[in-house]
Amino acid sequence: MLLQASDSTFLIVDMQGRLMPVIHDNEAVLNTTHKLARAARLLDVPVIATEHHSKMLGVTVDPLRDIVQSTFQKMHFSSAREPGFEAWLPAARKTVLVAGCEAHICVLQTVIGLADMGYHAVLVSDAAGSRKPSDHHAALRRARAHGAEIVTSEMAIFEWVQTCEHPRFREVLRLVK
Repeated sequence: MLLQASDSTFLIVDMQGRLMPVIHDNEAVLNTTHKLARAARLLDVPVIATEHHSKMLGVTVDPLRDIVQSTFQKMHFSSAREPGFEAWLPAARKTVLVAGCEAHICVLQTVIGLADMGYHAVLVSDAAGSRKPSDHHAALRRARAHGAEIVTSEMAIFEWVQTCEHPRFREVLRLVK
């Protein structure tokens, strides 16, 4: 099943000021997430974010903060366990692409929770990070074992666009190159 922009939401989990500096390859994770968020906005895919215990971890980092359309505050590691989370998600969109930190904690638990709630949960591997690469790899394996799909940011972007005749194709292509 290919991703459809009209059915997708892009969820950025906990990419916050005090957490990002300790993430392995944090600049690449941030840049990839930002690229995907910009593509999502061009293609009318909602871009939303969670912040875990923001008093301790800070707010969503720049440049993501300016592109996110809505932010959900949480204390649970899994966003899906937080009261009001499902009601906060954009209505009538059953595919949720998830990026963020840490891949093996909040991202993984959110992805598993979304799958349990009946969503098509998709973990964007190159837009998720952990302090240790081994934890990132384990998160991808476990998410797949629990029914989540694993994609890269470019897979998502080009599936959303579908064709080089898409009216936004050139703008999206500039983001990728």
